[in-house]
Amino acid sequence: MNTKKLFLLTLAVLLQSSILMAETIRGKVLDASTGEEMVGVTVLLKGSTDSWAVTGLDGSFSIDVKVQGGTLVCNLIGYKDVEVNFTDAAQELRISMEPDVEMLETVVVSATGGGRTEVAARNIERNSVNVVNVMSAKAMELSPDITVANVIKRMSGVTVERNSSGEGQYAILRGMDKRYNYTLVNGVKIPSPDNKNRFVPLDIFPSEILDRIEVTKSLTADMEGDGIGGAVNLVMKDAPERMEITANLSTGYSALFLDRDFQTFNHRAIQKLSPNERMGRPELHNENYSVSADDFTMENLRMSQGRPRPDIVGGFSYGDRYFGGKLGVVAAFSYQNLFRGKDASLYYIPGSSGKGTENRWYSEEQNRMGAHAKLDYRISNRHKLMLYAGYMDLQETEVRDGSNDQERTVRMKWNHQYIFNTTLKGEHSFLRGDRLKLDWTGVFSKAYSTTPDNAYIYINGNHLYNTDSADRRWEHNSDRDIAGYVNLSYRFDFANSSELNLQAGGMYRDKIRNSFFNEYTFDSPTGIYDLQIYGEDWTNFDELLLEPRRYGNVGDPLNYDAFERIGAAYLMGTYDWDRLEVIAGLRVEHTDQGYTLVFPRQTDGEGHQVYTDLLPSVHLKYNVHRNAFLRLSYGRSINRPGFFEIVPYTILNEDYDEQGNPDLKHTTADNIDLRYEFFPKSSEQFMVGLFWKKLYDPIEYGLISEGQATFLTPMNFGDATNAGVEVDVMKYFNWFGVKANYTYTHSAITTTKRTMQGNEVITVSQTRPLYGQAAHVANLSLLFKFARAGVEAQVSGSYTGRRLSEISNWVDNDIWEAGYVQLDASLEKGFKCGVTLYAKANNLLDIPVLRYIVNNPRTENLKDYERYRGGVIERREWHGQSLMIGLRYSFKEK
Repeated sequence: MNTKKLFLLTLAVLLQSSILMAETIRGKVLDASTGEEMVGVTVLLKGSTDSWAVTGLDGSFSIDVKVQGGTLVCNLIGYKDVEVNFTDAAQELRISMEPDVEMLETVVVSATGGGRTEVAARNIERNSVNVVNVMSAKAMELSPDITVANVIKRMSGVTVERNSSGEGQYAILRGMDKRYNYTLVNGVKIPSPDNKNRFVPLDIFPSEILDRIEVTKSLTADMEGDGIGGAVNLVMKDAPERMEITANLSTGYSALFLDRDFQTFNHRAIQKLSPNERMGRPELHNENYSVSADDFTMENLRMSQGRPRPDIVGGFSYGDRYFGGKLGVVAAFSYQNLFRGKDASLYYIPGSSGKGTENRWYSEEQNRMGAHAKLDYRISNRHKLMLYAGYMDLQETEVRDGSNDQERTVRMKWNHQYIFNTTLKGEHSFLRGDRLKLDWTGVFSKAYSTTPDNAYIYINGNHLYNTDSADRRWEHNSDRDIAGYVNLSYRFDFANSSELNLQAGGMYRDKIRNSFFNEYTFDSPTGIYDLQIYGEDWTNFDELLLEPRRYGNVGDPLNYDAFERIGAAYLMGTYDWDRLEVIAGLRVEHTDQGYTLVFPRQTDGEGHQVYTDLLPSVHLKYNVHRNAFLRLSYGRSINRPGFFEIVPYTILNEDYDEQGNPDLKHTTADNIDLRYEFFPKSSEQFMVGLFWKKLYDPIEYGLISEGQATFLTPMNFGDATNAGVEVDVMKYFNWFGVKANYTYTHSAITTTKRTMQGNEVITVSQTRPLYGQAAHVANLSLLFKFARAGVEAQVSGSYTGRRLSEISNWVDNDIWEAGYVQLDASLEKGFKCGVTLYAKANNLLDIPVLRYIVNNPRTENLKDYERYRGGVIERREWHGQSLMIGLRYSFKEK
């Protein structure tokens, strides 16, 4: 072949190749009904198997094609398939998809989820009139956390209070202690398993059974009024429009136990009832209730140690609709078996004599189970019935082994708590255009907690203490609620395209609570001249000889019964005109709260408080420009005393005595919120808000003197303020997203403290922040979504600033927790078959929690202690990293 022919052939091949070179088709997919960008839509070149893409976090896509024209097919469950022709790759396509709405025997069925996606969560926030933050099921799924208590700390303005093993347990909203907020399940308040208070531990809830978490920070008149900090609503999964099946199984390990053993004990041998209970509580009948060593088992005190088993987490859910879509069914089950712990070094314990650093090793096995079922029946397009039943169960087995230069104290504790809730609800519409609406709810709930044979063993050097050798305690309590709710609304439509919705309703709840407490102190029967020496007389705690004191503490004030009856009614109006929406309402709540002591002890054994509160509220929402809103809210709210706080009890302690306060008043508060919100795209947002709270008669613990005695007691301390600013940002690009929030909070309350004046102890007033409130709280999450590869990842960092950890009786002697940073990450890879491989890593930096006491006259002369910012370090705590890997399967019927 000559040179000319070779050149022409080469040119022809190049021209043909240029024609067949891949062009890039770019575009965005929008929801036709809202105009918002859609995430996760599959866009496929018709007739091809390898030219496809999935829309990114901003709804965009790009596909490389080797044809100059063709048809794209767009598919997403819950939307109708769309086919779009293209001829030119130069112009970006804008594709609209219609929601898949079906007419099922006059029943309108929409195939969109309530709050499972980020888009749905943002829509709830945008459409709400009051101040609300929402976390979607998808966000929880990708989160490195697996319990509600740990997930919720990533929401704006929320911090958590940890339990003894360092895991999140209670929510603190806007710096307000856990007592100032309440917890709902599907919009209904649930009881608490706590033996003294009404707040609910969130670590009992596995996050995977939730549809979303709603944190309401300003209350409307149709909400219960005892939420000065706000309300946490856990919305469980609803029945889908088509069959859905999900399952997951994962395993993991805590790095804390790579370097040390996990300690446990024979908790299955625990006697669930105290000796006093097994005898039928004879003291109630003036009969002999003395005990001996034969009334106690020692088997449960046998301790063992070794490497723990790997963590196991599993879950399953099923949902579908039957009878032409009228009956919806969803059931979900979750199980977690986790091994957690912490290492703590206590350098300085206020009020104790120096015995060197006390090192504590915590080992805790958590068995957490959640199950719920939801049925809804659509009688017609105007009438619907729903039945919900949920059961949350948590069992914790914990060993705390602590020792210093002279002593060793071992605690072996097993706790079982559960919450059961069942709700029947009806929704009804009447008249043309559904102008008249009625909904009603009936609720039965029960919470229970038991800690049988909580044992403390006290070792002095190498032998058991001769006296006060051990304590063994039995506690259990229950909290039962029966409640009913009813709401009626009527809508007026006016000629100027405005409307007024008038709503009225009420509720009544009857609560019964009981609490049981028995404690026994043991001495060594061998005497001071025949000590029980470790290694010679015993090598495990079940081999000890322990002699109980005959009568024990069976008449403690924690043996009480309590009741609470709350009735409420409200009237509320919602006016919607053009860009303005206004809600104004008045709520009236009547409270009758009381108690009966089983053993009065020279005091009135019965008492109750009765009061009525008027709680007005006003919420304004103005659409300042496209997708942007300005909200202004005012509301009055209350906080009731804890059940045990108004009981006239007296408990003797080492440093001071503790006393109840039957005259304790409930707290009232005025709350103001101002927030600007901008939703540039369907899953994006920018929010900045200001809040201010004025508390009247806030409840804090302070000191009172009666004669020569000083008591720590719950008291009302004048007024307190709490104010701050919140910023919340979510921004997504095609494959990258940022979530960030920051909250600044300032609070002030004045309480009584003790101080030295010469050689005398006097009582003075001191102003401090509210307990548990951090001035600075920030969260930052970086999200990565490589749609074509099916990979999503998240790196999350959180910062909680300095906060008050424990309140001292002495001026400037409070214990503070220093600012704390935590870094977590998650990664998941999805496959077309519905299987997802994922990994979650927590506490990657393992920065210790540091607590300290600011420099004051009681600590300034301490020379041999490490200091932090001039103050004495009280302790450090390490929780260790944890890693979990697993598989998730999801099937959705098309």
